[in-house]
Order: sequence, then C-alpha cells, then structure tokens
Amino acid sequence: MHPSASSGQDPHKSTANVPEKLLKPYDPTVEEKVAYELWEKSGYFNPDKMILDGHISESAEAYTIVLPPPNVTGTLHMGHALGGTVQDILIRYKRMNGFKTLWIPGTDHAAIATQSKVEKDIKKKEGLSRHDLGREELLKRVSAFAKESHDTMANQIKTLGFSCDWSREAFTLDEKRSLAVRTIFKKMYDDGLIVRKNKIINWDPKGQTTISDDEIVYVERKSNLYTFKYSHDFPIAISTTRPETKVGDVAVAVHPTDERYTQYVGKEYDVVFCGAPIHIKIITDESVEKDFGTGALGVTPAHSQIDWEIADRHDLSRPQVINEYAKMTNIPETSPVYDKKVTEARETIVSWLKEQNLLIEEKEVDQSVATAERTEGIIEPLPKLQWFIDVNKPIAKHGGKTLKDLMLEPVKNGDITLVPSFFEKTYFNWVENLREWCISRQIWYGHRIPVWYPSAGLAGSGQTEPYCGIEAPSDEGWVQDEDSLDTWFSSALWTFSTLGWPEDTKDLQTYHPTNTLVTAYEIIFFWVARMVLMTEYELKTIPFKTVYFTGVVRDTQGRKFSKSLGNGIDPLDVADKYGSDAGRMALILGTAPGTDMKLSEDKIKGQKLFANKIWNITRFILSNIEDMDVNTSYTNRDQELLEQWKTELAKITKDIEEYSLHTASEAIYHYIWDTLASSILEESKPLLISEDVEEKQSRQKLLYTLLTESIAVLHPFMPFVTETIWQMLPYKDKELLMISKWPGV
Repeated sequence: MHPSASSGQDPHKSTANVPEKLLKPYDPTVEEKVAYELWEKSGYFNPDKMILDGHISESAEAYTIVLPPPNVTGTLHMGHALGGTVQDILIRYKRMNGFKTLWIPGTDHAAIATQSKVEKDIKKKEGLSRHDLGREELLKRVSAFAKESHDTMANQIKTLGFSCDWSREAFTLDEKRSLAVRTIFKKMYDDGLIVRKNKIINWDPKGQTTISDDEIVYVERKSNLYTFKYSHDFPIAISTTRPETKVGDVAVAVHPTDERYTQYVGKEYDVVFCGAPIHIKIITDESVEKDFGTGALGVTPAHSQIDWEIADRHDLSRPQVINEYAKMTNIPETSPVYDKKVTEARETIVSWLKEQNLLIEEKEVDQSVATAERTEGIIEPLPKLQWFIDVNKPIAKHGGKTLKDLMLEPVKNGDITLVPSFFEKTYFNWVENLREWCISRQIWYGHRIPVWYPSAGLAGSGQTEPYCGIEAPSDEGWVQDEDSLDTWFSSALWTFSTLGWPEDTKDLQTYHPTNTLVTAYEIIFFWVARMVLMTEYELKTIPFKTVYFTGVVRDTQGRKFSKSLGNGIDPLDVADKYGSDAGRMALILGTAPGTDMKLSEDKIKGQKLFANKIWNITRFILSNIEDMDVNTSYTNRDQELLEQWKTELAKITKDIEEYSLHTASEAIYHYIWDTLASSILEESKPLLISEDVEEKQSRQKLLYTLLTESIAVLHPFMPFVTETIWQMLPYKDKELLMISKWPGV
C-alpha cells in the first residue's frame, strides 16, 4: 500500500531522482536566506533589469507601490509585517502577471520620535541635555542612531521576503528628499499657502516643541469638574476641570437661546480671581452647550482651541497665563499661583475658592487627557508664533480651489478608491473639519525651515522682509529660522519625491501616479490625506489609485502589542522559530482589509506545518513522476479535476484583483491541504502503480500541473518555500518562480 502524502515516502518508487534537499525536513532558517540571496542576485526586484533581460517589454503596464517608510526609531513590529506582506503579495502577483512592477523601499526620519529617543539615552547615560551638547553634536549622534536603526530594519525587511527595489531606496531626510521639501515649501510660500502667524497650538512642555494631532495620545483619567463663581458679585456660575486657566478668562459665553442668562448678555465685570485682576464680558455663541455644566463657558482664548475660535468671532483679547514650562505667568507676583506649575496652581485655586465660599460643586468625572506620545507630557494649548499651511485659501493655479477641495475631490469622484470603502466617511469628515496645519517644530533634527531673516548687519540696508528660498541667500547677514518641519510635511511628498521630483525623471513619468498604497487606518488623516494634498497641489494628479487599509495586529485578548504588556511578537523571532512564510500566512489568513486581527503563536505554528505539508507533497509527487510523459492526454477524470482547479484559480485571481487577500489565501490553503493532499493524492496512489499506462501518465501529468500551478499561486503569500521547491522542479518555464507567469496568463 502507499503511505500518506504527509510521509513523503513511496515504497513503489525510487527517490533517486528526487533532489537530496527534498529528502530532508524543510528548514526555513536555511532555505529562506538562500532564496532571498537568489532573488537579490538576479536583480529582478528592479523592473529595469527585467526589461534588460527580456522578461517584460518596455511598454508593459506599470504597477507601483511605495513602502510606507517606517520610523528610524528601532525595529519593525507585526503591524509593519502585516502591511509589508500585503504589499509583497500584490507586487509578486503583478510581477508574475507581466507588469512592470516597482516597489520603492525607504525610511522616515521621524524627527520628534528619533530625537526624543536619542535625547533620553544621552540624559540617562551622560546626564546631558541637547543644549549642553549643541546642535551640531546632537545631530551627529541622532544621525548615527538613525543609520544603525535603518540597517536593522533593512535586514528585517529582507528577512520577511519583501521584494523591494533596493537600488531606489529613499530616506525622508536624504539630499534628494531635502531638495523636494525645500522646493515645495517655497512654491507654497510664494502662493501664500504657508504663512507665519501667532496662533494656538499643541505644546509639549516636556519635549519643548509643538506637536501635531497625531502625536497626541488621549489617556482616560479621573478628574474633578468644579462649578464656581469668579466672585460673589458675578451673576453666573461656570464649570471647568482646569480652574488654573481661569485667571486668563476674558468672557463668559452662553447659548443665544438660553433664557437663563439673557438679562446678563452684553454686561462686563471686573473681578479679582485668586489675586489676579480679570475683566469678563458676557457674550453669546452658538458653540456653547446649554446642557453641559451650567450652560456657561468661561472663555480662555490663549489656552483652548475652542475658546481661541470664540475669541476670533467676538474680537476678544488673548492673555497668556501659562508658559512653555507649564508654569503660571503674566499675573501679579502677589497672586498665590504666580510661577507655580499648573497642577499645583489648580490645587491652590480650588482651596481659594473654598475659602471664599465660591465653590458650588466638585464632582469626579472621567476625562480624556491629551498627552505627548513620545514624552508622555500633558499637552498645553498655547499661542505661539508658528508656520501654518492654510487649507482654506483659494489657489489661483487651481482655479480658486482650496487645498481642502483638492483633498476631497479625487475620493468623491472615484479617482482614488479606499478599501474598505467605509473609511470614506472618516476621510471626508476629517478633511471637511480640517483647520490650518501647523508645520513647525522646535527641535533640531529634521528639515529646517527654509526661511532666513535679515540680521542687524542688513538692517541698515533697508532689508526687513524674510527670504524664502530653495537654497540659502548668497550674501551674508541672514539668519535661518531655528524651527524644523513637521515630519508629515516631508512624508507627504513620498510618492513623487521617491521618483525623482522636482526633476521630471523617467521614473516619475513611468511610475506615477502609484497604484496601491497599503497603510494602517490610524494614519488616514495624517499621511494619506496629506499625500493627496501635496500631490494634487504640485502635480495636479492623484498620488495613488487605491488605498488598502490594514487593521491593528493584537494579541489573543484583543490588546495592542506593547513593551509594557510584554505581549509583543517580534517578526525576527517568528522567522527564527517558524520561518517568515509562516508569519506572513498567519497574518493574512482571516484578516479582511481595515479590520483588527488577533495573532497567536499557535496560528503561526499552524502555518509552519502548512509549509511542511507542501514540502512533503512535493516529495511525494516528484518520487512518482520519473517516467512522466508531458505530452500525454488527460483522462476524463483528470480533465475534470483540472477544470475544478481552473475554477478555483479563477476565484483566487479575482479575489486578489479585488484586494480580498484573506479569502484568496484561505482558498489556496484549503485547496492544497484539503483537495490536493487529502483527496487527489489519496485517489492517485493506486493510479500511480496502475498497469494502464494512459491512466498512470495522465495522473502523473495532472499531479505535476497541480503542484507547479498551486505553488505558483501560493508564491506571493509564501514566497520562500515555494521558490525553494521551484528550484528543484523539472520542466519549469523560468529559472525563478518569482518571475514565472501566473497560471492561466
């Protein structure tokens, strides 16, 4: 009798013609390295080499993906592995379908995150601050750290099997990208879209810089909601969780239809609040919620984004009473809260309110506290002189459309497709409510603002206006702006700066717009929308045709992976223990676009067993086709089985084309395991020793066809084991499976 396919042994056939490697258990720790070296040596990650060697024509349709550049702050995690696997599946599939495929790798300097990490390390080891080191020395150390991190991540990317064109690798802070940043900054500056103004921003007192909304982490904490009056003579009570800001109040706003306060609207009051004189005007504003607290809002324009906007509408003053170090400022030194930290000032004011019998109620509430992601410092909204992009200004060269319009239109009219489509609502809502984008940061690492100011030496010449340029002014006497640009500014140029812009390169003409962007849904606003903004503004085209959103990879309890929880799974550990193929397949199976997934070690282990299964199937088939006739005709039964496979192949192909990679992976997995191994191979055992030559040779040819085509279809998902097997097959059409034709093409 014949043994099962899982054993890979056949007593009726000699293994003399089976490659020696195939007679041993599959060892991914060895074979995966060999396979990647084979791919790299071929040069076929580069479409130019594919054309040069005649594997595709110059006129072949292009298919482009840019790798979302991981931050040079450490190592890749399973979220990167998921996104990269999706991209590699698409790239390998398109390459096998004859496309001129280009996948551009790269990394992001991630200014705040990287500098913060290095500063913390220097402080811990040497007790020094960046100011002790100076700008030049700090940048030298940060650059060295970024280089080391880059090398680690590049090795991880290769370990995961990603078929990127390393000859086109980019870095958001390299010379080419720096030129692109300075060029587009000047264009937007000249168009009046980039302006410097005093406006409220998110300030990180620990990091001493502005930060963007995406760098804020909201932490749920218990807080107290205080209801009180400014003085005994003041007619209206207000509620707040931050009474320390009330020394900066300039008004109390009530809803226009709130009859409780109609008699007080328009009146003004002078009070002394905890030793600080303040002038309060009663106003009405539609933004006030009648049902929250007392229905009256103490307006502190300098320390609340909402209050700043109210001040805009009512022409109110904006006294700043908290400084960059989160200390009370610009109030009389005789006030008990003068120069105190805000948390201490809060306690002092609450005590004062109690002493004055002004505190009406104090109750515990749940509050989302804004903190800086990198430093964990509590964010202070502060007015600062910063650089902003005006998203609401009409642009002449775009027929009066605004940057908001340019972000909305391509998604609304279908030029850009979001997968899954329900993210369109999220996208539209964010863009429509977008305010000016603060793009300046008070850190040293990153793209420095390309604006110079006349120093004292130029003052006598009458030069008073700043100079914005792609390069520094040629004459002396100019001082460059100290701030650097928000990292998202440079990464927003990623699809076209990586292709050579601002030069009109052949790559730019050939590969832009890119085809598919694969990214996490958390950065739909901060990166996806801003890439649309920049590309539409400068190139008057879309940056990509499709955006595929991945979900968050979580542990079996549904928690995010984190160092503090100790629940992380390292992609390199997976590669060492189970092989990268197993990790890739585990990430894709059952993971629909835009949905979070739970990843367990057992799931990864299961895919290691699947790789072993394919290996054993191959050994069984090769040991039974020594005398195969490739020109034989199929029997009716074998033709039926072949047609069933073709039907399955068509479904898998359609699923990949429609970005349903999870169903495609499940289909090929179940076909190989359940149909080919468990059903067809079992049925084949008596046929392979049949004295009916026609029946035997037909089945041999069928098994070989199903093996070669199924591993070809599996290749984008599990490239290492499939390529390793391909190298041992007779009758293959190409030296590398990576560049072989997709079955049915």
